[in-house]
Amino acid sequence: MFTIITGTQFGDEGKGKIVDLMAREYDLIVRFQGGDNAGHTVVVDGKKYKLHLTPSGVLFDARLLIGPGTVMNPQTLATELNTLADEGTVVDEKKLGIDAKTSIIMPYHVELDGLGESARSVKIGTTKRGIGYAYIDKVARDEVQMSDLADEERLRRRLEELTPIKAAQIQSMGGDPSIMEDETWIRTYIELGRRFAPFIADVSHEINTALDQGKKVLAEGAQGAHLDVIHGTQKFVTSSSCIAGSACANLGVGPTRVDEVVGILKAYITRVGEGPLPTELKNRTGDYIREAGGEFGTTTGRPRRCGWFDLPLVKKSVALNGYTQIALTKLDVLSDMHPLKVCVAYELDGTRLDYPPESTADLARCVPVLEDLPGWDGDLTGIRSMDALPDGAIEYLSRLESLVGVPFKYISVGPGREQTFIK
Repeated sequence: MFTIITGTQFGDEGKGKIVDLMAREYDLIVRFQGGDNAGHTVVVDGKKYKLHLTPSGVLFDARLLIGPGTVMNPQTLATELNTLADEGTVVDEKKLGIDAKTSIIMPYHVELDGLGESARSVKIGTTKRGIGYAYIDKVARDEVQMSDLADEERLRRRLEELTPIKAAQIQSMGGDPSIMEDETWIRTYIELGRRFAPFIADVSHEINTALDQGKKVLAEGAQGAHLDVIHGTQKFVTSSSCIAGSACANLGVGPTRVDEVVGILKAYITRVGEGPLPTELKNRTGDYIREAGGEFGTTTGRPRRCGWFDLPLVKKSVALNGYTQIALTKLDVLSDMHPLKVCVAYELDGTRLDYPPESTADLARCVPVLEDLPGWDGDLTGIRSMDALPDGAIEYLSRLESLVGVPFKYISVGPGREQTFIK
């Protein structure tokens, strides 16, 4: 069985929590895109685990894989594994595999990312972690791969080839090109290569073999559908494809092998960084949702912009991903708010739109058409079944499910593993 999980909005929907919840049923958990710009938070017995590269099933017995569609900062991964070890979870080469073709984020990528964002008159809101520039090098065939990192001689040859190119690029952007000659970070990367050499794997072969043997594979995406580099709100997007189809391409698994596609959907909507957010609440209500929901970036700590549930954007996510089921998160955050509002359509230049316009500039001009729902009172975080929810929460869920048109399977009412139940 092959299941793909993606975010339906702009990321931060709670994918890590749902992957952690489902992981006990799967033999392999695989990360298929993005880098350490993504943060997945898992809370177990009150203990919080913040993961950036390690797949979210790390707390179970599943085999973990980082696929070649990701871009990996080995320093981030090393720090993450060290922290997990300190907390009692040892992740070795038997537990984690890294594809030989995984692109490595180099210090010059981080430098270029910072220079590039600083030079923009209209900011993208990048995390400045080198993600975009690592993907540029992948497409330009100038990448350093995991297999290069693990071989000192090959890494040095690759850097000799790339140094004049990158030094000139850094200098042209107003930076200090001497970073390319800094032996300190080169030695650090050589040591990291030695550490991670035993982790090298052929992810496509491993997944397909597992599926042939009747095992269960869960593919975990980062970010969300509307940050997709092709189909998202350009230019305010990430640098990789976040939608379900990219899992097949990035992992080397044929699309006919996909059984389930799960969309993680927040009961409202948030966005980090720049770009359009038609239902954004720039008022006390938005502030309340942010504080009640803990809406601050796992990776950057930046406050997230908050808004009412946006149906047109979700409709597009359903079309882009082909969801078979939905996991709805953060329902508890909306308690004690009257009325609740749902955006059921947009109005643009006097015309009603049930689906987002293709142009990002037009989306930014859209005015939400809002529908009121009564809401409910009381704390939901202790509820463990659908029938224990207050009537207003049940009405809200039922209305969203009928509007989205995809069955809701999981309902989350808090950050803990035990605070999610099957509808």
